[in-house]
Parts: sequence; structure tokens; C-alpha cells
Amino acid sequence: MPFAVAVGLYVIAAATLIIISPWALTVLFFSGIGALAFLTTGATEDSDGDRPSVIDIALALICVAVGAYFAFESEFIVNRIVLLDELTFWNIVFGTIVFLLTLELTRRTTGVGLTALVLIFVAYNLFGHHLSGVLQHGEIGFEHFIEITVFTTDGIFGLPLRVAATYAFMFVMFGTILHACGGGDFFFNFAAVVSGRQPGGPAKVAVISSGMYGMVSGSPTSDVVTTGSITIPIMRRLGYRGAHAGAIEVAASTGGSLVPPVLGTAAFLMVDFAGIEYFDIAIAALLPAILYYISIYAQVHFSSLRNGFDRLEDDMIPSFWETMKDGGLFVIPLVVLTVALLMRFTPTMVGIMGTIAVFLVALLKANSRIGPIGLARVLSETCYRMVPVAGACAAAGLVMGGITMTGLVGKISHLVNGLTDGQQFLTLLVTAAVTVVLGLGMPTPAAYILAAALMTPILTGIGVDVLTANMFVLYYAVMSALTPPVAVAAYAASSLAEDNPLYIAVLAVKFALGAFVVPFAFVYGPELLMQGPPLEIGLSMVTAVAGLIFVAAAIEAYLAGPMTLPTRLLMGVGGMALVIPDIRLSVIGIVLVAIASGPILFRRLLTKTAPPP
Repeated sequence: MPFAVAVGLYVIAAATLIIISPWALTVLFFSGIGALAFLTTGATEDSDGDRPSVIDIALALICVAVGAYFAFESEFIVNRIVLLDELTFWNIVFGTIVFLLTLELTRRTTGVGLTALVLIFVAYNLFGHHLSGVLQHGEIGFEHFIEITVFTTDGIFGLPLRVAATYAFMFVMFGTILHACGGGDFFFNFAAVVSGRQPGGPAKVAVISSGMYGMVSGSPTSDVVTTGSITIPIMRRLGYRGAHAGAIEVAASTGGSLVPPVLGTAAFLMVDFAGIEYFDIAIAALLPAILYYISIYAQVHFSSLRNGFDRLEDDMIPSFWETMKDGGLFVIPLVVLTVALLMRFTPTMVGIMGTIAVFLVALLKANSRIGPIGLARVLSETCYRMVPVAGACAAAGLVMGGITMTGLVGKISHLVNGLTDGQQFLTLLVTAAVTVVLGLGMPTPAAYILAAALMTPILTGIGVDVLTANMFVLYYAVMSALTPPVAVAAYAASSLAEDNPLYIAVLAVKFALGAFVVPFAFVYGPELLMQGPPLEIGLSMVTAVAGLIFVAAAIEAYLAGPMTLPTRLLMGVGGMALVIPDIRLSVIGIVLVAIASGPILFRRLLTKTAPPP
């Protein structure tokens, strides 16, 4: 823990007090987090993370040595002219070591999936000149490759890792200290008060509490493990199948990374990658996040009615005043975050202000106070949580450096345009599919940055706004956490649900099926990203909410009663038409939904008004 605390203190100081070049800041962050990763993450699944091997210790020491060397050489490296000033022999040696450390760090922290993808890109960089056709590029020597990927801000020590060392670290620290002070308990109790007495109460509590906690944790897997440890056993005790309970938790937890004001780590990457202010990203993310959770909540509601699932047990539903008395102060840090965003502070300062607010709130609550030891634990826990993020970001930077060298973006654009003929809908489908595939088995930040580097230029090339294109890619990068066959959030839930992770992932996709439509909706209707006159934004939101509720009913085959297949199809198509902000489609949607729901509602009315026998 002492080493982790030291790394955490360095990151805070470097992001707020020390004047240091971005490249040097990132190098030292990589050195510290890399050493921590090798000491805490075993080389194999059978390794004991609490007892590092000799090899683990040696790799950690090499990370420290790399940091020391580059700190000593930083002035020369930062001021040199790339590809003009020659690198020294030791520059090449340490650059190669950084490259190899990144590969091993990626393998240990994110698995073989992302590592294999990185190796494919590296092979393309070094040997792509042997290809023919549009994918061929000029010859790139190993020294040239190392120079770009290590000694510039276009590679490993580039944007993704720099964001991890600043914005992301601060917000992860905010979520960690909020949880340590009892914020997670408040979220669960508040959700129980709101929806615990309704049909399917435990599932609805899972949806609300997971969304609230995911808003500050920014990690679907962390959200599943934290809130799911409470909600999944309760759902199972009240009759839910393990896979059913796990799927609801996975679908709800995944969306937390889309909820402002915190969003997830990937949103911070968008700030620098797309050149969009975090305030604008947070505002644009608000309505899609609401639609995401309305879709899942509605589907859970109709599923509960169809299956006869009951409310939460009375002894698990606290009173509203008791809940607010015990934890209402935890609303203050969220208000601080929101106000700081509205005042357009930098993301780093927003995260720091939120963390200070949590600490001050904890001082006012006797059962939430944390002393110096508690703060040390928060710092160390933050560093441990950053390990997989740093591994993924270093790998993403390595890939981005290769993309820059080879001009791969233009080549991919050529291929996609040839496949879709420049048609917007087909291009969006291809982008969504590529983003989900890139995200299989890897953290959201890596999935976003890779997909954004490859696909957003294609979307902007066919007329999609920069913010909209990046939000579209971010949305599907987040959704990859629940998409089989490598749904990391589903694997996290499988041990709690005691069921097959692949089956959990399939059911999670079903519960989030309506949410998969939302990105297409805001591409065709920017009003859902808060762009446009207030009246149009309001009308678009109302029709989209109604449409997603009807889509949820069609998926679950239940509205006011069971539905036949033709009725479900009519209602599903009508709901989809309502989701897209277009007056003609909305009229069509209203007609189709009326035709589908009319007989069901009429039968329900007759049943209620009929005299008792």
C-alpha cells in the first residue's frame, strides 16, 4: 500500500501543483502504475496477486528504472525534433523496453484479446509495406516505429494515457472515496424508497441504484460487483432465476458510464481527442442516459408483470426521511460536480472539487468519517482501480501511434465507403458493429479511443456532427461491456448469479435492446443531444420516451396483458418510429401503436368495469 499511496500522491501533485511537460507527466505515471501492476497482477490466472514472484518484482523494478531514465533524459526528449535529431543507443534500448513492458502490461491487465489486437497493428506497422492494394504503406523501420510510439505524444505516452493520469484518476478517486464514506448504501436505500414497493421491486431497485452508483464509478464491472452483491441475491431470493437477475444488473450497471455529470473514463478521452469541452459532452449525454434507463426500467416493469414478480420485502424499504437523514448529504458532492461543470472548470478540477466535497460531507457524518489511514486506503484503492485502465490506455496509445504512421484511417474510410456507398444508415451500422467488436473483452476507454480513431472520421465525412459522431461511438463502446461472447460485465455477475455468463450476456442484451436504438435516434435527431430549440427538444424527448416504453412492451410481450406476435410486431415498429425525432415517423408510430394497443387496453377496461359474478 505505501507504494500505491506514493503513486497516488504524485498523480495528484503532477495534475495540480507541479509544472511538468505532458510527455514527462505521462512517463512517470506509466512507470509508477506499471510497477504497481506487476506487483499486484499475476502473470497467469493461477498466480497469487498478494505474493509477487521474482519475475514480477524484476519487472516492477524495470518500470521504476525506465521512469528514472526518462525523467533524467526528459529535457532532451521533449525539446528534440522528431525524425531529425537522432536517438542515442540507450534511447533505443529503453524505448524498446517500454514497448515490451506495454505488451506485458496489456496482457496482464486486460487479457489476450486486446494484446492480440495490438500485435496485429504492430505487425501491420512493421510489415504492411509487403501488402498490396489500398492497405499497403511505406516501409517503417523498427527505430522509426520506436521513435513515434515512445518518444512522441502520438504513441504510448500520448492522449489516452495522459487522460488516465489526470482526468480519469481524479474521477476514479472521487468514486472511491464516495463509496468508502457510504455513498453506495445511500444510493441503494434511495432506490428502494423510490421503487421497492412496485411490482418487480428488487429489479427496479437494481436499475436505479446501479445507474446512480455507475454514474460515479464509471466502470460497468465495478458497478456489477458493488451493487450486484446486494441486488442479485435479493432478486434470486424472491424467485428470479440467476441469469435473469444477473442480466438486469449487468444491463443497469453498463449504462452508468453514460450518466452525467461524471460519465466514464472514455468521456474524458473525448475532451482532448475530439476537442470538445467536457461541459458540452455532459449536457449532450443527459437525455440519452435518461432514455437508456427508461428503456431498461420499462422492460423490467413489463417483465415483472408478465412473470408475477412481487415487490421488495418491507423490512428492506427504509422511509424517505430516514434515508435522507442518513445519507442525504451525499447529494452535495453531485451538486458540486454539476455546478463546477456549469462554471466550466477543467475536468481535473471538477474531480478534485467533488472529492473535497465528499471528504467535507464525511466530516459532518460521524459514521462516515475517514482519517489519514482511510485516506491512504482510498488513494491506494484508486491506484489499483487505475491499473487496468492504464494498461488499456497504453495499448490504445501504441495502436494510435501506428495508425498515425501508416495513414490507416484514410484506408479504412476508403473500404467502409466502398462497402456502404456513403449511405448514412449503413455507415452507422458498420460503425456500431466495429465499435462493439473492438470493445469485446477490453475496457471502455480502449474501445472508445480505437473506434473513435478509426470510425469518427468516416462519420464526420458523411455529414455527422463531430460531437454526435463521438457520442455515437462512445455509446457502443460502453455497450460492448454486455455484448457476448466476451461480455466482461456478465462474467463479473456470473459468480453472484451462479449462472452461465454467456446466457447472462444474451439476456442483458435483451434488456438493453431498446437502448441500442438510442444512438441512431440522436444521429437523426440532434435534439436528443440538447441541440435545437427547447420546444423541439421537449417534443423529441416525449416521443422517444413513449417509443421506448412501447418497444419494451413489445420485447416482453406484455402491456396491459399478454400480446400476440402480430401485436408485438406492430407495437415494436410503432415504438421505433416514435423514437426517431421526425414528425412524419411520429405520426406513423402513433397510428401503429394505437392499432396494436387499442384492443388490449379495451379488453383490460372491460375486465375492470365488468360486475363481479
